[in-house]
Parts: sequence; C-alpha cells; structure tokens
Amino acid sequence: MLVCHKITELQEAIQAFRAKKSSVPIISVGFVPTMGYLHIGHESLLKKARSQNDLVVLSIFVNPLQFGPNEDFDTYPRNTEKDLELAKRAEVDMVFLPTVEEIYPQYPLATKITIGDISSRLCGASRPGHFDGVLTIVSKLFHIVQPNQAYFGQKDIQQVAIIEQMVQDLNMPVQIIACPTVREPDGLAFSSRNVYLEPDERSQAVILSKALKKVDEWLSLPDITVKQLEERLTLEINLAPLANIEYASILAYPALQPLIANVPIHHAEHSQLNQQVVIAVAVKFGQTRLIDNRIISLGGALHA
Repeated sequence: MLVCHKITELQEAIQAFRAKKSSVPIISVGFVPTMGYLHIGHESLLKKARSQNDLVVLSIFVNPLQFGPNEDFDTYPRNTEKDLELAKRAEVDMVFLPTVEEIYPQYPLATKITIGDISSRLCGASRPGHFDGVLTIVSKLFHIVQPNQAYFGQKDIQQVAIIEQMVQDLNMPVQIIACPTVREPDGLAFSSRNVYLEPDERSQAVILSKALKKVDEWLSLPDITVKQLEERLTLEINLAPLANIEYASILAYPALQPLIANVPIHHAEHSQLNQQVVIAVAVKFGQTRLIDNRIISLGGALHA
C-alpha cells in the first residue's frame, strides 16, 4: 500500500498504474474520500470499492472549509496509525494523506463551489457554508484522483444528494456509488463522532434508529400526513431526555424539496411524483451532533 502526501506523488502513482495496465481495455479507479478516524462504515465503502475496481484510492483529510467557527475542526478525532491499519485490511492500493497546506496553498480560497436550495435544508439550515466546503474539497479530490467511481455512505444522505447534483450539473466523469448505512448492534449508525458520547448519551442515542424504524408502523395508518409523521417522529425522539432535536424532516429525494404538509403521504399529490422520500433527523446529545435517515419509495418498501 502506497501512502502519498503530495498531489504530484499521488497523480504520478496513478498514472504509472494506468500505464502498467495499458493492455487492459478499461482501467477502473475507485475512490473513497474520508476525513479519517475510520470505522466499520468506512471499511464497508472500501470493500465495495475493492470489489468493483482495479485500483482503490483512499483519501484522509480533515477539511477546514466544511467546519463553522464554533464547530470541532481542532478537536475532530484523528488516528492516522489505525486508519492505515484499516486501509491495509481493506486492501487499499493508495492512501492520499495531504496537509492543509498541500490542498489549500492559498487560504482562504478565491474559488469555491456553491449549490442552490438543496443545501439550504436539513444540515445546511444550521451550518451555512458547510456544503460549499464539502463540494469544493470533493471537486478538488475528483480532479486530483480522476476516479471512475466514488463511494459515499448513505448516513450522510444530504451530502450524497448534493454531490450527485454537482456531478450531474458539471458533467464530471465519475459515478457516485451510495452505500447503505452501517450500524452498531443496537442500531446506532457508525460515526466518527460517536466517541464523543458520554455513557448515558450513548445509551439514549439509539432512539434515532428506533424512531426511524417506527415509520413502518405509522405509514400503515390511514390518511397519515407528512406533518403528522414528522410530529410522531419528534415525539418519539423526545422520549430520550437528553435528546435535543435540530430537525426531524420528511423531504422528496434526491431533490430535498418539501412535501405538502397536510396531504396524506400516500395520496396522488405525493405518490404521482414517482420518487423517493427521505426521513432525516439531526439530534444533539450533549455536545455531540448525530444524524440518521431512512429512504422510502412511496407505495414501496423502506430502506435502511
């Protein structure tokens, strides 16, 4: 496994790999961009990439552009040694481990990528500029690595939707592969921030997955509306005394547009959209902000 700290070093290594495989009609490069502190969720992305590509590239970079002034950039968990051990276990070929100065030699940047309404809801409502930072770094990494496929977890469902929109709008030659959320045995979605949770916060945080599972039951109620579903979701999460809800929302997916609040969710006004719906939550336990979601197809089965 090759570890590269410089952009030129990584690009030369990828070019050398392509040259070595020049007799093969199509060389597929799979890319998994991360902020490190890797866990089993990241490992599932890497294994998926390994199963579908000739070359697998992992990036580890805590991106300052996507942190707000009162967020946890300086204290964001980091453990490069364990990250590299996991990468080896997942049979990664190349790891890109740049410094902030390597990625952003002139900081702040004069050029950023922004996107419209899709970034103004859910996490974007309370984190202005966050998704500009996400899109800017992902675009830079796509240009550096030039992957055929890039892999992202569905736990960050708004991020997936926004990156897919950018790729479509800017005709980027990369396929976005969204992979299912990986969960701990009690249902809590794996997250690098789970290490921040105090024991009582950790035990109560399972309310997120439990509440999302209850959507199955609520959808069977006759004429239940989007507003009523959101209200039930909120009440269920509030059963955990330490839960501080930022949002519990139901939106069209992938456009992330609001649905008609007082119309039954299975009525024609919604189901004729022939699109999926995301049920998304963001909740703080103490100082730790957790997100989770489920996707449904109106009139169809739910997906974790």
